[in-house]
Amino acid sequence: MKRRNFIKSASLTGAGIIVGSNLTSCAEKSAEEREVPVSTGKTSLPLVIATWHVMDSTVKAMKILQDGGTALDAVEQGCMVEEANEKGQSVGKGGLPDRDGNVTLDACIMDKHGNCGSVVYLQNITHAVSVARKVMEDTPHVMLAGKGAEQFALSRGFQPEDLLTEASKAAWEKWKIEAKYKPIINIENHDTIGMLAIDKNGDISGACTTSGLAYKMGGRVGDSPIIGSGLFVDNEIGAAVATGLGEEVVKTVGSFLVVELMRQGKSPQEACKEAISRIVNKPNSDYKNFQVGYIAVNKQGVTGSYSIHQWFSMTKFQDGVNEQIQSDYFNKD
Repeated sequence: MKRRNFIKSASLTGAGIIVGSNLTSCAEKSAEEREVPVSTGKTSLPLVIATWHVMDSTVKAMKILQDGGTALDAVEQGCMVEEANEKGQSVGKGGLPDRDGNVTLDACIMDKHGNCGSVVYLQNITHAVSVARKVMEDTPHVMLAGKGAEQFALSRGFQPEDLLTEASKAAWEKWKIEAKYKPIINIENHDTIGMLAIDKNGDISGACTTSGLAYKMGGRVGDSPIIGSGLFVDNEIGAAVATGLGEEVVKTVGSFLVVELMRQGKSPQEACKEAISRIVNKPNSDYKNFQVGYIAVNKQGVTGSYSIHQWFSMTKFQDGVNEQIQSDYFNKD
């Protein structure tokens, strides 16, 4: 429960990791010391960005890129790191369950050609992002759901396993004492991992994976596996990915909106900010009680991020520097 508290009165500290080409030599320096803005304007490639503080994931993705892999390989394998992190409680194995005690996963992936794959309400398979890639590459479909997605994964050699860890089960048992149904939006670390990468050829891909809202209604699906909402890639323009309360992202088709705003000439930072304004300026918006954040990158490698509330951050790996950058935000009351 601690990881998913909505309001937390502690500061989020950025850290930089200087990583050589072999990714073995590291030195840390804070974002404040480096005075790194949210959008740096750098254009060197390759480049990886991700939602929240997921430095192990971006290290893995960058290793793939430096070894000559594609952006598609990078985002898949980068997301897989967090899916296998049982302590995360919000992605893959160890994710917090729905109100019935079932861990259900949503994920999607999109390549430079606009091809995409998605799984929703997937159970018993840790690496939902990899199943989504198989949907994209091995079927004529974009999305598979529930038992159909699970059966497809098994047919492709994925091994079934119990995703409900003892820690997540204990948290669920504690929640059941009062069983208050209120979406718990996390700002402390992350509730989704969304990742975007540009490889040495300048090609862009993206991926997004999550276990969704803790203690959600059985069958609930958020924005993360929905192309255009949780993720969108246009190799001519750029890409964007969302995190936070998925219902609000879906209502504005948020990631597609960010990319279209970049198409119209806005910088990634400006586009993310405008997409957040579309949410908070809606009539009767209850934005003070939920979080949404976007990250984006354009074709030139310029990045941006913006959220409703403080504490959202982006992890960025570029020019040998792996750093956590705190996002600018709307609600400064």
